[in-house]
Order: sequence, then structure tokens, then C-alpha cells
Amino acid sequence: MELIVLWDIDHTLIENAGVSKEIYAAAFTALSGREPRGPARTEGRTDRLIMRDMFSRNGVTEPGWTAVEKALTAAGEARLSELSRRGTALPGVREILREVSVRTAWVSSVLTGNIAANARVKVSAFGLDSLLDLQVGAYGADALQRPDLVAVARVRAQRLRGARHDVPVVLVGDTPRDVEAAIATGSESIAVASGVHSAEELAAAGAQTVLPDLMNTPRVLGILETLAEPRKRPRTSSERPDTR
Repeated sequence: MELIVLWDIDHTLIENAGVSKEIYAAAFTALSGREPRGPARTEGRTDRLIMRDMFSRNGVTEPGWTAVEKALTAAGEARLSELSRRGTALPGVREILREVSVRTAWVSSVLTGNIAANARVKVSAFGLDSLLDLQVGAYGADALQRPDLVAVARVRAQRLRGARHDVPVVLVGDTPRDVEAAIATGSESIAVASGVHSAEELAAAGAQTVLPDLMNTPRVLGILETLAEPRKRPRTSSERPDTR
């Protein structure tokens, strides 16, 4: 039973305690010479879109992406210790990542709007990097829109880990954009109400399963094992998402 599990990072695996928005602000200031008028708008967007929006809202011409990515990387690296001090891995995350990592037929990585360098900063700050196959992840520099990241991760899993072209993909995240990316790409989804969006909002977005958090390791693992089954029974329109 093969499976590709792609985890969102912020508010799904970790709580960044505001450090993430400080990274965007610092990158903006480094490139524009002034502080932004307001915080970055994130909520599941890719770094490309987040920074583009910041420049637009502040009336600043958007620099080339190479310069933006360099500024984001520098800002993230500078805040590793601050993130370690203020943030935390969310409850249950370490346990479920450990369980998934030992399934030899599974690939467990990330699908995140963060650029690869800052994704690594965020998971390594709490020692989660060794539990994830970051080489096959999909990151904010890989595509503009989140759904397009799914194909990036799938191709990397095929090329680097020998995954079949039709292996099921599961997106685990805390925003409607995570759910929408799963629906748009025919992937499975597990939504986690550990961010700003309620279980009701995530179910309304179309999530197949909605959990309050990732604390119940046997339950999360059982859901993933079911999704890995080669002939999973399709859900009918009359069935409601699992929000327990």
C-alpha cells in the first residue's frame, strides 16, 4: 500500500508565533528600504503571491523573484533561534510524523507555500526535519498557485523515490486552500482545525476528513492507512465529511 503524504507546515505541524510574518516584513524592508504598512496576508498562499501582494499594497514595484527569494532566505535564517524560542511543534505532530516515517512504502514530505530554505528552517527549529523527506517536497518557489505544487511533489516522488504514477496523494493542512488544492488535483485531504479556520469552515470547503488536531496518533494513522488502500470505496454525495 503506497501513499504520498504531504503536510502543510504553519499551523499544521508548527505554531510559528508570528515569526513567519516577521520574515516577510524583514524581506520586504530589505528590498524596499522601508517597513510595510501592514502584515503579510498568508493563509495558505505561496511565498510568490504573499510577497507580490505586499509590494502591490505598499505601492512598491515588485523586484525580480531571485532577489525576493534571497531576501526571504536571509530573513528566515536570521530568525531560526527566535522561532525555536517562541514557537513550538503542535501537539501530536512528532508522534504521527514518526509513525508515518517508518512506513517504507510511504513518502512523507511537505507541501507548503514557504520557499524550501524557510520550510527547512521551520521544521528544523523543532527537530522535525529528520522525520520528513524534504527532498521530494513542493515549495513556494516551485509554483505560483498551491494546486500546482501537487504535481511538483508527485514528480519528485516518482523520480527520487520510485513512486508509481498513480499512487494516492494526501494533503494535510489547516486552511481551505489546502482542501481546495486537494480537490483541484484529485488528491485526498485531511483538514486540521489547528489554525484560524474552524472545523465547519474546512468541511464547507470540501474536506473529506476534518480533525481538531493531530494528537490522536492511532486515529490519524488509521485514516492514512485507509486512504492508502488500492481500492478505497468512493464517498457518495450523501456522506458527510468526518469532523469528529
